[in-house]
Amino acid sequence: MPDELLQRLRRFHDDYFPGVQGQFESLMQDGQHPSILFIGCSDSRLLPYLLTGTGPGEVFMVRNVGAFVPPHDGSAGYHGTAAAIEFAVLKLDVTRIVVCGHSHCGGIRALYEEATPHATNLAAWLELGREAALPVQLTPEALRRTEQRSVVLQLERLMGYPMVRERVEAGRLALHGWHYVIEDGEVHVFDVRSGSFVPASSAQHSGTGPFDSAPVDDGSSIFNEIDAALAPGSHTAHIEPALPGA
Repeated sequence: MPDELLQRLRRFHDDYFPGVQGQFESLMQDGQHPSILFIGCSDSRLLPYLLTGTGPGEVFMVRNVGAFVPPHDGSAGYHGTAAAIEFAVLKLDVTRIVVCGHSHCGGIRALYEEATPHATNLAAWLELGREAALPVQLTPEALRRTEQRSVVLQLERLMGYPMVRERVEAGRLALHGWHYVIEDGEVHVFDVRSGSFVPASSAQHSGTGPFDSAPVDDGSSIFNEIDAALAPGSHTAHIEPALPGA
């Protein structure tokens, strides 16, 4: 059988690379200077370079199941996502951090399902999204809302990193929350002032700005969309209608 992967490697070297070789040589000589840290889900349907229209040297990327951000708890260990955040902010001096979730996310869906046997690392990792889960039966709407809520949760965790908070509050770093709807080909960006996700086609910006500029929560936030019926032990749980623009 032909080795398709080997053929793809050869096509890259023979067909694609000659057209960008000069660009890569410059990146080798001058080093990388990306302005964006992209934290995205590992899902194969999420293609950051296509979404952002970027090329080599423009995006520092970290991807994991669910696009989760571990809390900054002061501990040191083998944690790729936390290390990437620190490297991007402290060494590369990025000016934007994007957290990008997406529709039909298997990692978010797994929050509502039984744990996969023997996947102990996965089970522990999924707990980083647990706070975004809704106490309801899983429906397409519940999944979408959970995906969006998880993006907001990760943005909040980012603000727990001292180097991130310092730069956000100084106006040197902007945080952006995105939810990519695969079937529509459109990213919905999080607007911190309205507490909703807005299609990029009608948005006024590419995502939330500094958190310290947000107004006091008026109860319309995506994290306050659930009525009292969803209290633990309730048998009448349901999801409130979607927020305008969400």
